Amino acid sequence: MNALSPSPIPEKVLELAKSVNAEGGRAMLVGGCVRDRLMGRPVLDWDVEVYGVQPEKLRELLELLGRVDAVGEAFTVYKIGADLDVSLPRRERKNGRGHRAFVIQGDPFMSFEEATRRRDFTVNAILEDPLTGEIVDLFGGRADIHRRMLRAVSSETFPEDSLRVLRAAQFAACFNFDIEPATVNLCRTIDLADLPHERVWGEMEKLLLGAEKPSIGLRWLHDLGVLDHLFPEIKSLIGVPQEPEWHPEGDVFVHTQLVVDRARERINDLDYPRKVTVMLAALSHDFGKPPTTEFIDGRWRSRGHEDAGIAPTEQFLDVLNIHTLEGYDVRGQVIALVRDHLRPGEWYKKQSEVGDGAFRRLARRCELELLYRVASADSLGRNAPWVPVDKWFDSEAQEWFIRRARELKVDRRPPAKILMGRHLLEMGIKPGPRMGEILNAVYEMQLDGRVTTLDEARAAALKL
Repeated sequence: MNALSPSPIPEKVLELAKSVNAEGGRAMLVGGCVRDRLMGRPVLDWDVEVYGVQPEKLRELLELLGRVDAVGEAFTVYKIGADLDVSLPRRERKNGRGHRAFVIQGDPFMSFEEATRRRDFTVNAILEDPLTGEIVDLFGGRADIHRRMLRAVSSETFPEDSLRVLRAAQFAACFNFDIEPATVNLCRTIDLADLPHERVWGEMEKLLLGAEKPSIGLRWLHDLGVLDHLFPEIKSLIGVPQEPEWHPEGDVFVHTQLVVDRARERINDLDYPRKVTVMLAALSHDFGKPPTTEFIDGRWRSRGHEDAGIAPTEQFLDVLNIHTLEGYDVRGQVIALVRDHLRPGEWYKKQSEVGDGAFRRLARRCELELLYRVASADSLGRNAPWVPVDKWFDSEAQEWFIRRARELKVDRRPPAKILMGRHLLEMGIKPGPRMGEILNAVYEMQLDGRVTTLDEARAAALKL
């Protein structure tokens, strides 16, 4: 991790740095791109701060590189394409309550120390000269990368931006870093009530999708006090006994951590909305256990926790402001997956009694491919370290479930209706409530396999 990664610096960054140098200034790579290069991670987005050049001149230099999009009012960030942000070093002063309550002033003649002191963590406060390769590290960021440690740059400015508490948990999860105890204590003092929904989701999205083990982030959300402020639904899982294997370490919160890690392993081939859906459903699947868990007949049981989990799941999604993503009904699917996450295991135990129609009807409520992944993660997430290996769960029930769903071609969507309204109109049936009743009745026959062709569907409609 001490050597720079082979990720090449884009030519447009080098051209900008040369033109800035010719004007007597200096262009420096800053923030995450420097951190990721030092860590050997691929760099996707580049940030450059320009020192010693007035804003008007900087704009002229940037326009030589191509189209320039300016973002912001009090302080301008120039976007060059999709992967390069250019700005002046800036001062930020808190002038009220809220995530955006800052007075921001760009100053091209700030010192490196003053400019980097405003950053969140030392690992993000490192500068690199793209022309010479010189590293400017005034706060020990490289040493913290080597130690795999997140440490606040300044205890005075860090609390001014409450989003940094969530970023701490997110970075710890994505980089598998520890967080310095003093920074942990600092985070616990910060009120998160001013954070807008979209910023909360922005960090949770990175935690759930960007980390190989999101459980690391969940533990840090607890340790940093985030659950108390934002996610009481997750906090309520702590201390709830986990059925069927109970151990002082093995409460529902621990089980949920294991489940989200198993779910994360099962989403790489999905599109973005479905990745989000699986991860949110895995995180929420046991929200109904706190009010339903009882010790009955010598065992901890959580009867009806699937239905009891719907309301807290809705509240959790409200905090994240999650509804549709890219036209996909994430919210509706997550709630359905929470409600039905035990269905594959239940049906496996009585598979001779479960007909094709049950699969087809379930496919109308939720996407069975996603249900399979959540249920499989839930099953494998019971394999905690303290559970004897000979009692570990496997995913046999879920594999049976998805085989049946795929054989019936309902793993990704329910069967398309054979009989449509236009067919009834062709048959002389007039529009009205009765038409809808006939269409629904024939579709139910189709789900049961009693109607398989259009001719059969028309005949059934005539009988109705």
